[in-house]
Amino acid sequence: MSIGEMLAATVPMARTLKLEFVEATPEKAVVVLPDQGEFHNHVGGPHAGAMFTLGESASGAIVLAAFGEQLARAVPLAMRAEIAYKKLAMGTVTATATLGRPAAEVVAELDAGERPEFPVAIEIRRADGAVTGEMTVVWTLRPNG
Repeated sequence: MSIGEMLAATVPMARTLKLEFVEATPEKAVVVLPDQGEFHNHVGGPHAGAMFTLGESASGAIVLAAFGEQLARAVPLAMRAEIAYKKLAMGTVTATATLGRPAAEVVAELDAGERPEFPVAIEIRRADGAVTGEMTVVWTLRPNG
């Protein structure tokens, strides 16, 4: 099962929004929110809550891709998030997530018995390439036990 299939199967909101997980590697995650009238706002674009969910889902996809091998000993948890809506989003929007710290550095902290924190940066773009939103989600790997 791919990361996208796993997230769609286990995260009801991702299924509800019909998010499309295009790419999920330790270097980058790309997730698409199709244009759907039932999730529009008062100006006809994707609702801010749907865009937030899109960005958070992209961050979760890269976290699973980068740290999936650590799941037997740690649980990834989103700790906080910040989003800036830059331009009017219309139509289909795409979120691209990247890690803000090298994965090896985060795993080294986990190996040292620490609870590492790391940011994931997300850009949300319209089909014409314009950046409509920027988001940061700070994650941790909480050791089991």
